[in-house]
Amino acid sequence: MRILVIGGTRFTGRYLVATAVERGHALTLFNRGLSDPSAFPEVERIQGDRDGGVGALKGRTFDAAVDMCGYFPRVVRQSVQALAPTCRFYVFVSSISVYREPLPPSYDEAAPVRTLEDPTVEEITEERYGGLKALCEREVERAFPDASVIVRSGLMVGPRDRSDRFTYWVRRVASGGEVLAPDDPARPVQFIDARDLGAWLISVLERGTTGTFNATGPDRNLTMGEVLDTCRRVAGSDARLTWVDEEFIRASGIDPVDLPLSRSEAGTGFGANVDRAVAAGLSFRSLSETIEDTLEWDRGRPQGWPMLAGITPERERPVLAAWRDRHSARRRR
Repeated sequence: MRILVIGGTRFTGRYLVATAVERGHALTLFNRGLSDPSAFPEVERIQGDRDGGVGALKGRTFDAAVDMCGYFPRVVRQSVQALAPTCRFYVFVSSISVYREPLPPSYDEAAPVRTLEDPTVEEITEERYGGLKALCEREVERAFPDASVIVRSGLMVGPRDRSDRFTYWVRRVASGGEVLAPDDPARPVQFIDARDLGAWLISVLERGTTGTFNATGPDRNLTMGEVLDTCRRVAGSDARLTWVDEEFIRASGIDPVDLPLSRSEAGTGFGANVDRAVAAGLSFRSLSETIEDTLEWDRGRPQGWPMLAGITPERERPVLAAWRDRHSARRRR
């Protein structure tokens, strides 16, 4: 297949391109050339800005386009209008953040999505991100009404993830000692290894699948306790998990949102039904493999704190000490 990738050199896009090359597809990357321009020298590149610079794509024929980096509907509209006459399929990587809260347990793709009072706004905030993605989806569906794939991805994790939302826990547990763990070990969490998502996106194109899919994982109940216990086992760490409720964390001066995968940080986002994507071939590698590979990659980076997510040991220690003091006082009563 002749596949155009808008983006394609960072994280999930990089894994998607690697899979496509391995399977013998003809790739063209369209991006600004700012992120790792030396990656994939064997692949055709068109350098340009999708905002106002999509003219280089007009007239080019592709079997499919994969849009990894659409955030504003006005900009996505430029891409889909330029490609609709000569491209058969359009895949748009969206987010489960499009769904309007509160959400029922195991919500599926029919759940209502967010709306914005001002659909022309182009400032990404926590409150606007989901609504902007939903508007981008609409632009894709208008231009490719019978030939689009909307992929509502969950948190993407694994090697090369520089957001640190998952890597924080891999590194923190591996470093050992007493670890501040938020809330409840039985609390469900969801995420997907970027390598699994990238490979599945290529499979979707190969099969000619269309429609809207929740793409997060795994396809079973996964708890925060299992994640941190697996981090400890994989790293061979002496870490001791201390589970602290979020009210106490907040009262201690730390916003629970600062702790990745916490209930506050995730909102109600953990609970998407992924049956449709699994039926379309989405599969998941083991949690152990994701953690092991992430740990190996992270150990090649500077090991200082702070990371881009999580809290420093200096902020963590006083909360743990206060939690111990409270429980000691209760036992003395």
